[in-house]
Amino acid sequence: MTQPNILFIFPDQWRSDAMGCAGHPVVQTPYIDFMASKGIRYTNAYSPVPSCIATRASLATGMNQNKHGRLGYRDGVDWIYEHTMMRHLRDGGYQTMLTGKTHYHPQRTMCGFEKMALYSSLTEPGFESDYHRWLREKSDGLVKDTSLEMSSNSWLTRPWTADESLHPNAWTTDTAIDMIKDRDPLRPFFLQVGYHRPHPPLDPPIAWYNKLKDVDLPEVAIGDWAAAYANEVTDPFIYEFGQLPADVLDDARRAYFAQIMHLDDQIGRLLNHMRRNGLMQNTWVVFMSDHGELLGDHHGWRKQMPFESSAGVPLVVMPPMNGDYHDVCNTIDERPLTHADIMPTFLEIAGLKIPECVDGKDILGDESHEFIHGEHAPCWQFVTDGKEKFAWQSTTGKRWFFDLQNDPTELKNLVNDPSFAQRVKLWEDRLIAILQTRPEDGQVKDGKLVDGTSTPPVRDFLLKK
Repeated sequence: MTQPNILFIFPDQWRSDAMGCAGHPVVQTPYIDFMASKGIRYTNAYSPVPSCIATRASLATGMNQNKHGRLGYRDGVDWIYEHTMMRHLRDGGYQTMLTGKTHYHPQRTMCGFEKMALYSSLTEPGFESDYHRWLREKSDGLVKDTSLEMSSNSWLTRPWTADESLHPNAWTTDTAIDMIKDRDPLRPFFLQVGYHRPHPPLDPPIAWYNKLKDVDLPEVAIGDWAAAYANEVTDPFIYEFGQLPADVLDDARRAYFAQIMHLDDQIGRLLNHMRRNGLMQNTWVVFMSDHGELLGDHHGWRKQMPFESSAGVPLVVMPPMNGDYHDVCNTIDERPLTHADIMPTFLEIAGLKIPECVDGKDILGDESHEFIHGEHAPCWQFVTDGKEKFAWQSTTGKRWFFDLQNDPTELKNLVNDPSFAQRVKLWEDRLIAILQTRPEDGQVKDGKLVDGTSTPPVRDFLLKK
C-alpha cells in the first residue's frame, strides 16, 4: 500500500477553545472548521508540560516527560534523543521537512528532518534564523520582526503595519508551499509547519486586528479561587499572574484572537495549494498546538499552569479524501491524550514499527489513557481525564479540584467541598502513585504529597555529555 503524506500544522500557544468549531463566539476559523467537518476533533488533548520545549520533546519522542527528561522550561540543553518521530519516518521512506519554529538546541539540530527553514525568536551567537535573514534582505533591513523589537512574552499589542506578506505567518506558509512544490515526487512527505504565532508578541496584521476592533468579547473566566492573583501587572516583559485595566486586557485579547484568525487564513492558503494540486487525496492533515494561553483567565497569563486555557490544546485530524474515511467525518473524540500520542499515531499511519521506548498510544486506534499526567517545574502537577481535574502547586501546597463537565472554565474549586471528597481522594491518589515512582524529587512521603517540594526543569541525564 502506498504510504500517505502527513501534513502536521503545529502553531505555538493556541488555546483549545479558540476555534469556531469549538463554539467560540468571536474567533472565526473556517479552514480549521472545515478540517473538523471532514475528520475528528479531539476535545481532551493536553500538553504534558505546558510550555514550548518539553512539550516538543514529548511530541518528537513519544515519551512521557519524566522519561525524556524535560519537566519544565530550560534553554540551552542539547537534543540528544536516539528515537524521534522524524527520524523513524525518514528511515521508513519519508522525506521529512520542517518550516517555522522548532525550539531545539542547538538551533540547527535536525532530529531527523532532512530539510528545515527556521523561524526563531531566540538569538544565539552566530545564529540568524532563515526568516530573519530573508526579512532583512527582502526589506533592506527596514522591517523588523516584532519578536526582536519587544518581548515575546508580553501583553502589549503592536499590530503589524508592514506588508502582510512579510509577516512571519505568511513566510512560514510560503515556505511550506515551496517545500511541497520542491519535494521528491517519488517519496511520501512528512511536513511540520511550525507557526510561532499566536505566541506573543501580539502583532496581527493591522487589517486582521481591525476586524475585531468593535466586536464584543466574551467574559474572562475568573474562578472563585483566583482573587489572590489579582495584583496589578507592571512588568511588560515576562509575567504569570496579574490584572490589567479592562481596556488594556480587551486590546490584548482582540490582538490574540486576530492573530488566530490570520493564522487560519494562512492555513487555508496551504490547504488550497494542496487541494489544487491533488494532494488532499492521499494526505493526512493534523492540526495541534503545543500549549494554550491563559490570556487573563483567573488573572493568569502565558502558560505553564494546569488550568484549561493553559494546558488544553486543540487537535483536529483530517484523513485523506480518497473516499475511505467517510465514517469519521465530523467526529468528536473525548479520550484524554497528550503530545506523546502523536508519534505512534503517525508511525501507524505510515505503516512503521513503533519503538519500545514510546509511551504514547495511537489515537486512531481503540486504546486510550484512563487519565493523563501533566506538570511544569518547579511547582505544578495535575491529573485529568478531561471530565475532572486535580491540580497541586507543590511549593505552596495549594490544591484544586474541578468538575469539568459542569464547570468547563474552572470557576469553582471543589477541593474542600465535602460532597466531592471521595473524588478528590481518587485523583490525589492517582497523582501520588505517579510521583512515588520518582523518589529523587521527594514529593511523596508515607503515601502523601509533600508540600514545599519542587522539581528540576531537566533531569541530570540530559546535562551529561
